[in-house]
Amino acid sequence: MKFQLTSLFLVLLFALLATAAKAPKKSVLITYPKDTPEHILDQAKEGIKKAGGYITHEYNLIKGFAADAPAKILESVQTWGNDYHVVIEEDQIVYANDGKVH
Repeated sequence: MKFQLTSLFLVLLFALLATAAKAPKKSVLITYPKDTPEHILDQAKEGIKKAGGYITHEYNLIKGFAADAPAKILESVQTWGNDYHVVIEEDQIVYANDGKVH
């Protein structure tokens, strides 16, 4: 009986991990005001990693980072950073002009 429960638990665990790994990820930039405590950023990064996402870049000039993360965890990151005015935006190419090569 114990073997069956352990086997069932392992099967469910692997199914959960497989589902999390296949969850669509969004490329985002997450930034905070410069006076935000470092532990707030650490909490967000750790949450993203635990949810199956990953940090793609950490910035030095601004307080923030880029990540590929499941949409669901971004809701939590937003909630955790509400008191610090976190900004979560889609990572995309930004042009200084109209985007056309002249």
